[in-house]
Amino acid sequence: MDKSPTSPMFAGGIFRRFSSFRKSGAHIKRKLSMSKQPSPLDENENENKDIKDTEIPPKPCSVLTIRDYIETDELRQAYLNLLSLNLELQQERETLEEGASTVNRTNKETDLNMLLEGLRNKMFDIVRSSTQPSVNKKLLVQVVTIIIEEEKKPGIMQGWRETWREAVRDGVRDTLKKVHLDSPEQNISWLAVHLGLLGKAVEDDLEKVKEELLNIYPADFNVFETYVSCHHEIMEEHLKGLLEQVTESKDYHALLDFIVHHYASDPKKEQKAIEQEQDFISKIKDAYCQRLVEDFKVALENIINIERDNMWKMKKTPERTDDGFLTTEVHMDICQLIAAYAKNLKEIDETREEKIVQFCLEELHQFLTRFAEEFTEHTSFLLTSDLLDACLWVQYHITYINTFHSLKDLMQCYKESCLAQVKQLERDVDGLIQRLSQILIDHFKNDIKPYLNGMMTRKWLKTDEDFTEVTSTIENYSGLCKSMRNPPAQVFINDVHYYVTREYVSQLMKKKYSCKNNKNEEAACKLRTQWKELRKLFKEMGSSLDWLYPLGDYLSDIIGMENEKSIKDLLNPLVSNYPDISKKQMSAVLYFRDNGLSLERHQVMNQFNVIKRDIGNILPERNFFTDIE
Repeated sequence: MDKSPTSPMFAGGIFRRFSSFRKSGAHIKRKLSMSKQPSPLDENENENKDIKDTEIPPKPCSVLTIRDYIETDELRQAYLNLLSLNLELQQERETLEEGASTVNRTNKETDLNMLLEGLRNKMFDIVRSSTQPSVNKKLLVQVVTIIIEEEKKPGIMQGWRETWREAVRDGVRDTLKKVHLDSPEQNISWLAVHLGLLGKAVEDDLEKVKEELLNIYPADFNVFETYVSCHHEIMEEHLKGLLEQVTESKDYHALLDFIVHHYASDPKKEQKAIEQEQDFISKIKDAYCQRLVEDFKVALENIINIERDNMWKMKKTPERTDDGFLTTEVHMDICQLIAAYAKNLKEIDETREEKIVQFCLEELHQFLTRFAEEFTEHTSFLLTSDLLDACLWVQYHITYINTFHSLKDLMQCYKESCLAQVKQLERDVDGLIQRLSQILIDHFKNDIKPYLNGMMTRKWLKTDEDFTEVTSTIENYSGLCKSMRNPPAQVFINDVHYYVTREYVSQLMKKKYSCKNNKNEEAACKLRTQWKELRKLFKEMGSSLDWLYPLGDYLSDIIGMENEKSIKDLLNPLVSNYPDISKKQMSAVLYFRDNGLSLERHQVMNQFNVIKRDIGNILPERNFFTDIE
């Protein structure tokens, strides 16, 4: 029969399994009446019958003979002779005959006490071992008879019922001590194995009590209830000893699982004892949670170490999902850890399940900070190497942007129970993603800025060399962006679009070049062509900054206008759509077109001022020219 802690027999708890015997004495009696085998009571009628006064010897045997009776298990004879010896002493005390030897009486009292102690010890040992295979049931019947006789009248061995219970308790303790127990060094599953064997030992012991001992005792002994209570008491004592050896979370869980699911509380215990038991269980739960806390911290640190040693130092290319996004297993590892902790605790204590999840979410705050520090420290060397390493550096940033965004999504399942912690995690993850994205943007800026600085110069007008580098860099990052998940990808694309547009336009404001000899039409044509190409690139990337697209056309039209006076008609759409353009910036655009002074330019600026005045001081929904130095 399967008696492992996970078997159906154990499903309701070891002690709950026997609760029917505690609640229904009639059930036991019916079972006994139907038994075909004779009981020890039937076989030992002479030993079990009441002791009559006529059976007590008129003169006790010698001390040596009584001692032999005890040692040879003739307990009834030993007891009868001890009763006789006790009566003899009582008569001597009552008569106080003149000349009677006080020394002789004292010696008899000493002998009586010594023999009683020997009989008590013998009876104690018999009860103690009464569930062992070697026990002599006939001797147990004699023990029961003597106890019953002692309780009928003031006898010679007081307090035997409690002594009997103590013997039962010691027998149970012996049973549990014999259960095999490996050390943690011998067997990684030492505790789980031991608890399984422990449960089986208790099950077997109580089965033996039910089948072999109940018919030996009178009903008022409450034998089964006593054995169950003692098993429960000694089990608790044993588990407390085991707890001192537990250091790992799996063993705390095994211990708690055994207590909660297979080790029911004794409902007859006093309130104080129940409270002590609950304190003990609570102590284990607290220790388990603390161990999980430490395990989670170590696991998070190991995640960083693994990424550092197996990914960054080895310059390993990140994995891709089926839909092409760069990713790692970091977010899955973290989620699986938290889910496992929550599941294990839910089986034991739902209140602590919520607390451990809260802690894990809070601990991720420190983890994200540590991860960012280690990542920066151990990947920066890639930028000092070749182009391939620099591309790998970019891939790593995109990988962890994706990874932590996925982590944030996966943690939404705890929002209902841990709202504050999930919201804080969202802020922390968003902050880290923003930092990683900003590092990429800054790298992009460093790559492209030298070529953007070459715009709106004499060289720019003659060659497309710098602009080709600009578009090539954008295309490279555009390909990388396809491996980044949204919404971070959308933010990154928009940032790239905005930066390139701003830097391209800002070159007009620096007065590095002014078109002469009708070069303005040629410059306007080039600006329009390049703007069209940039717009195509950013649309392909998926930029949502549509409001930037008309700007290049407005500026091209103004720069390429043959008659400066006609520029006034082009100002309204420019200023209306980009109201933060300043007088100084407008003047710089006109300077690029032609640095000569004329009445027409003065009129253009007057018209510009009128339009700006009509628009008023309303803050624009989007700033663009304000960001241009």
